[in-house]
Amino acid sequence: MSQSNGNLSPEAAKARFLQLQAQLDAADLAYHQSDAPIISDADYDALRREFQALQANFPDLETLSSRSKSVGAPVSSGFDKIQHAVRMLSLGNAFESEDVQDFAKSIRKYLGLAGDAQLDFTAEPKIDGLSLSLRYVNGQLMQAATRGDGSVGENVTANARTISDIPHVIENAPEILEVRGEVYMSHEDFAALNERQAAVGDKTFANPRNAAAGSLRQLDASITKSRPLRFFAYAWGDLSQPLAQTQFEAIQRFSDFGFQTNPLTRMCPSVDALIAHYQDIEAQRATLGYDIDGVVYKVNDLSLQERLGFRATTPRWAIAHKFPAELAWTRLEAIDIQVGRTGALSPVARLAPVTVGGVVVSNATLHNEDYIAGFDSKGQVIRDNKDIRVGDWVQIYRAGDVIPKVADVDLHKRPNDAKAYEFPMACPECQSPATREEGDSVRRCSGGMICPAQAVEKMKHFVSRAAFDIEGLGAKQVEQFHADGWINDPSDIFDLKQNFGSGLQQLKNKEGWGDKSAENLFSAIEEKRLIPLRRFIFSLGVRHAGEVAARDLALHYGSWEALASALDLARPAALAHRAGDEAVEVERHKATVEGRRAKISDTRNAAVAAYGVPPEAAAAWADLINADGIGPVLGLSLSDALSIAEERAAIDRLVSKLTIENAEQAQAADSPVAGKTVVFTGTLEKMTRAEAKARAEALGAKVAGSVSKKTDILIAGPGAGSKAKKAADLGIQTMDEDSWLTLIDQT
Repeated sequence: MSQSNGNLSPEAAKARFLQLQAQLDAADLAYHQSDAPIISDADYDALRREFQALQANFPDLETLSSRSKSVGAPVSSGFDKIQHAVRMLSLGNAFESEDVQDFAKSIRKYLGLAGDAQLDFTAEPKIDGLSLSLRYVNGQLMQAATRGDGSVGENVTANARTISDIPHVIENAPEILEVRGEVYMSHEDFAALNERQAAVGDKTFANPRNAAAGSLRQLDASITKSRPLRFFAYAWGDLSQPLAQTQFEAIQRFSDFGFQTNPLTRMCPSVDALIAHYQDIEAQRATLGYDIDGVVYKVNDLSLQERLGFRATTPRWAIAHKFPAELAWTRLEAIDIQVGRTGALSPVARLAPVTVGGVVVSNATLHNEDYIAGFDSKGQVIRDNKDIRVGDWVQIYRAGDVIPKVADVDLHKRPNDAKAYEFPMACPECQSPATREEGDSVRRCSGGMICPAQAVEKMKHFVSRAAFDIEGLGAKQVEQFHADGWINDPSDIFDLKQNFGSGLQQLKNKEGWGDKSAENLFSAIEEKRLIPLRRFIFSLGVRHAGEVAARDLALHYGSWEALASALDLARPAALAHRAGDEAVEVERHKATVEGRRAKISDTRNAAVAAYGVPPEAAAAWADLINADGIGPVLGLSLSDALSIAEERAAIDRLVSKLTIENAEQAQAADSPVAGKTVVFTGTLEKMTRAEAKARAEALGAKVAGSVSKKTDILIAGPGAGSKAKKAADLGIQTMDEDSWLTLIDQT
């Protein structure tokens, strides 16, 4: 799916970049927030690689980016919460050898390493279990926590103490040591546990991972003690002093402390060695006696790990090379359409239940209408041009051993009366037209807030862990309260207690609710009337505004009032920008028909000029789209959301019931650049652009993509052009790379 893009014109590259960004954002939202994936992991990776290649070949496109992700899961209300001193992140995935090669190349590029420079890795089996963090103080086990959402986990200390592989006391350890690893159950122990469960009439487990997770998360530690849990140590969190200089040596220290470490962990000096060890582990997979779903690769040198740092949710220095998915055949009994938070119509296959990889599967994603039809809007063939029909015998696989997907169709078993599936042109929830924008693989309901599915999904997003995260108010409760007419938009949540009185008899009479749970809910809601700006922005569910973009917006504007005012002021320019986009598309089509070169700039300028945008609107729009991590795609989404009367009224009602905390600018100890806006231009010779940006942000600076009156410092390397001239015209402080490194004391 990826393609060469080095020969594209800047205009074509921008168009493809925005198209890819929209596809990736839609896939992220569908996977992480709607639980209704629309593309396969492999297709997603291909899109992402092409997206990253475009960024590399056309660096100016980085200012248009609004990409973000989210990870983890909220903690259960049955456990106390533990704030992780160091976040527990997930790993990026590789599915092919080429992905591993790209991983190594990206590390070399980020660090500025030559292709022949030595770069060592470790490779270890990826255990299919439950992540656990163990905190030791002066060698004593003090705390154990699950990953949770990465920032906050469940306190399972009493349960962890019952696992024989976890020492209660360790010698010669740092004063503070957080050991991280995986709780799992062997195949033999799993089979014996299920036999015992069945013998006494208790529920059996679907697979060893579910058994391990369910056993560790028992409220009664004596039940955990009766379960045969094991633990492999492979990582760490908070440390009072370094464990070693390399990943491999650190794992050896875990073994010295008395932890079990995986004997298949190897040092690998090259990508070829990584692939060879992957193949060796895959060959042993069936005989290991415990479940694994891939091999994890990590940069061995810990000083390089520190330089590489982290993306929003994954480390740059590690990746999981997943095993191929397991396959099974079954009957497709129906195709249902689910409507997501952004109005996306996602088709879901309802299947005759079948076991795939040890798990019973009855539903699978069908991605989108093109995937069902067997070809996309450009005529490119999907699945050998075999369409999918109700009644078909279909092949199912679990991508990454997790998400069920339809891979193939057996046309020889197709019923004679099977009819081609007609994708709905109207929303099944509100009957509003379902439209599909050019370049978008997803058809969307146009009903907005009048669509009950969108209203409910938006409220589910509103209470999600990265948004308001209201204890006791999850997706199930949102559906219940909306069905009863108690909440129609997020602002209604904060009127629940007031509307139903202090007794709230109606709620207490519902199944699963009582005096205590009702009062706990109201207390949790009251606590969330004070909300950080970044969480509030993310909670609104604006298309393309993920967690990272919400953070960037909060840092750029500082307050909700400033952001809302800027969007109102910029609205005429936003409309002009859209008109320019539409005019350019028409011009491209005409130029293709007429066999000439498209007049992109002239066409856009003429369309924008026709709007007569006031200077203050143009300035506000430029400030918005040039803010780091924003760009015109997200800018238009934000502008649209606040200009639709019903949406704006709902947001204003919500704002009136909250106290939205202004964004705190990142402050780094003794940092001379905290709170300053910096711009990098030209060629950097001592670090890559990505590393320079990461360092600046770690010191509390804001990194912008273009020079403006708000810019404080321009760092100009060889080849600096228009940005350097503009900075000089505006009297902005300009320095070379060496001066910048001296300023931040990084030389």
